[in-house]
This record gives sequence, structure tokens and C-alpha cells, in this order.
Amino acid sequence: MSQLKKIQSSLLEMKSIYALAAIAMLLALRIVLGFFANSTLPFFGNNVKLSAAFLPIAVTGVMFGPIPAAIVGALGDILSFIIAPTGAYFPGFTINGFITGFIYGMFLYKNNVTPLRVVLAWFTNMLCVETFLAAFWLYTLYGGGSTPYTVYLTARFISVAVKCIPEIILVFALGKLASKIRVPHAIKRT
Repeated sequence: MSQLKKIQSSLLEMKSIYALAAIAMLLALRIVLGFFANSTLPFFGNNVKLSAAFLPIAVTGVMFGPIPAAIVGALGDILSFIIAPTGAYFPGFTINGFITGFIYGMFLYKNNVTPLRVVLAWFTNMLCVETFLAAFWLYTLYGGGSTPYTVYLTARFISVAVKCIPEIILVFALGKLASKIRVPHAIKRT
């Protein structure tokens, strides 16, 4: 399936009330799991945040495609901030959530969830979004010239390296399970 067809098909997924209900539940799960994202591993200089908030985004990508997953990623960030703000709102992390969902959807939607696909999706997301882009947002927020971008980039590389294996295993296991779930389309009335 071509990339454009994946995007079109994922838009059509949102026509089903059952799909919308499932997407809403995955969004709610993303928000709840996001509240537990503040646990850090102190032996890495508080640079490694452990969170499972990416899992509902990846599952949405597997089941419904890049557009619904991108919406779950972006709305999850916005609604988490509205429900429990932890500082000033910064749109960069909303962009990260959107791109994360889009990446997982493009790699895993309407494809077999194989270890290679999961590794490629995870690696693409981690390299582009969680490393370079997140380091840029942190530099923009906190560095602004006093702390070089490379410091933030190094911290992001450490964080990604620590989370690599567990996240890939979780995305593969849940993605495999989610790919077997079939959400019914709208029931035709007679």
C-alpha cells in the first residue's frame, strides 16, 4: 500500500463510530499514562524519563493509521497539560506527539507487525523526534545560548539508549496484539 493510500485509509477509519470510541479510549489511556511520566532514573543525572505514554499512540498507529495516531499524540499532550499543567505550555512537545503518532502509523498500519518494522519505526521516531527535535525544544526552552545544544543532544542520546530494548519489546508485543483486533465498521440500518 502506498504512503498516500495509508493516509487516506486512516482518514476513512475515523468515519466509524466504533473506531472513534476506540481512539477516544486510547487517547484517555495516553493521558493517564502520561501522568506517570515524571519518574526518572537518578543514576543518569535525572535525564532518563520512563513513561509508557507512547504505547497508546503506537497502538493507535497499528489499528487506525497515521492520522488518528497523530491526533492521539497531539491531543494527548494538550489535554495532559490542561488537566495537570506542570509549567507553561510549549507547543513543541505537541508537535513531537503528532509526529510520533504519524511515524508509528506510517510504519505499522496495514502491515505485518514484525520486529524489523517495529525497530525501524522506533528508531526513526527516537532519532528524529525524541533525540534531535526534543533536544532542540529543550535548548529553546532552557538553553538559549548559556547551555550548548550538544549538551541537550547528549542527554537525549543517553535517554534513548537506556529505553531502547524495553520500548521495542513493548511496541512489538502490543502491536502484534492490536493488529489482531478488528474494530467493526458502522452498522448499516435497514
